[in-house]
Amino acid sequence: MKFNSVSIIGLGYIGLPTAAVLASRKIKVVGVDINEAVVETINRGDIHIVEPDLDMVTRAAVMAGYLRATTRPEPADAFVVAVPTPFKRDHQPDVSYIESACRSFAPVLQKGNLVILESTSPVGTTEQMAEWLARDRPDLTFPHTHGEKSDVRIAHCPERVLPGQVLRELVQNNRVIGGMNPKCSEAASALYRTFVEGNCIVTTARTAEMCKLTENSYRDVNIAFANELSMICDRLGIDVWELIRLANRHPRVNILQPGPGVGGHCIAVDPWFIVAKSPDEARLIRTAREVNDSKPKWVLDKVANAVAATGRTTIACFGLTFKPNIDDLRESPALAIATDIARRNWGDVLLVEPNIRALPRPLDQFSNVKLVDAKAAIREAGILVLLVDHREFFEYRADFADHGCVVDSRGILSH
Repeated sequence: MKFNSVSIIGLGYIGLPTAAVLASRKIKVVGVDINEAVVETINRGDIHIVEPDLDMVTRAAVMAGYLRATTRPEPADAFVVAVPTPFKRDHQPDVSYIESACRSFAPVLQKGNLVILESTSPVGTTEQMAEWLARDRPDLTFPHTHGEKSDVRIAHCPERVLPGQVLRELVQNNRVIGGMNPKCSEAASALYRTFVEGNCIVTTARTAEMCKLTENSYRDVNIAFANELSMICDRLGIDVWELIRLANRHPRVNILQPGPGVGGHCIAVDPWFIVAKSPDEARLIRTAREVNDSKPKWVLDKVANAVAATGRTTIACFGLTFKPNIDDLRESPALAIATDIARRNWGDVLLVEPNIRALPRPLDQFSNVKLVDAKAAIREAGILVLLVDHREFFEYRADFADHGCVVDSRGILSH
């Protein structure tokens, strides 16, 4: 199956790199996003997110005429849905973005089209997507009613890339292809083989959905073990960073590093999708989520103790993103901690975040908060709170060590 045109619905941290890589293979790509500023930025050949080398690939694709962006879907051979899937306040999955995306491009669907859901989703969402499309386009047939004879092919292919290495991993990583039937899997595999050098491994749509959730839940459980260890070691007067280094010398032990919590669009969210579908069985997965969700409060209590010991003072928070060396703030525990510190009004709050240029919400609402560089923060603050281990911060380890009061949630002083 040959694809002359592909539409990417959602131009965020996954959609834009996918669009740029596809366009670099000389396939006409139309990216769709509801944010007009994002569309205008991309059509200028610029990008709105931080990802190594993405600016060069995007600019080249736009200048060559293979990539453009719009706010309204257009006809294409294939549609790839890459929109957010957050959860609601009760930790129930919110698939409304996927439904809205489907309704936006349903009017331009044609016989022979392929639709791929890349958004991380609860089990059964791909089948639900087929039902939404069928409801809006009764003139076309879909896999859940017509099997391999359907007019439209539908599959789930979860993204599995690491922020900061997205372009490389989009090409090199294996992909799990979950078609609603073998013909759907065959069509989806043909699309991904245009740029994927790894293996395209075929399974069912439900298994593909569960595979992504399982990968992130595995990570979450292991991070929870490290975070729980850090709290135990703190109570027992043990350096958890040294302990983990020693334990990891065992040939079959590989404990991860603790931190202030878990963030990002995947690990902090996806395990709840499993819990929502199987609440009685997912006991370990739920507990791991609860451990990791409790860690920001534990860090905040450490800051409160430091404030009690020093009195009202200026507090500097180093890092706001959910992991090092990126600009992604989604579900970031560091951002949540910094916001709580500002809200408690213990004093002025200095923020050091080398990957952003302006105060993000909700920190921009506080009059006692400002962005500064590391040297100013170290010089002016009475308490330093190390929340993200950005590469730039390691240059100041000696300054941190000489400072009178440091709350180190990332082990920067112990590396």
